[in-house]
Amino acid sequence: MSRAQIKIQRVYGTAMPTSGKRVLVDRVWPRGVRKEELHLDLWLRELGPSTELRKWFSHKPERWVEFQRRYRHELVHPEQKELLGQIAELARKGTVTLLYGAHDEAHNQAVVLRSVLMKALGG
Repeated sequence: MSRAQIKIQRVYGTAMPTSGKRVLVDRVWPRGVRKEELHLDLWLRELGPSTELRKWFSHKPERWVEFQRRYRHELVHPEQKELLGQIAELARKGTVTLLYGAHDEAHNQAVVLRSVLMKALGG
């Protein structure tokens, strides 16, 4: 059995042929991006951090550890677990790329989601 491959990429990057299924995990549509430019397979807006958490975090690196803790807590709700299951199922079949709009490539929800999904998939 092959290992699941979950990648992360900013929406402002170029879609690569090896991207597999492309899933937007932002609650808000990214600015300046037309839907046809994104080559999107799925938008799971409800999987993004809550508006309150997103505004509190404000992509401040000094809040990263606490953001991860709070976001992981949000991800245990049944609705989010179901959405995570959808991505996990896609990942079992092939590559999945989680798309996000944040400028900071190291401190964003896609990083947390990838970690949660890889753990769930045994990777």
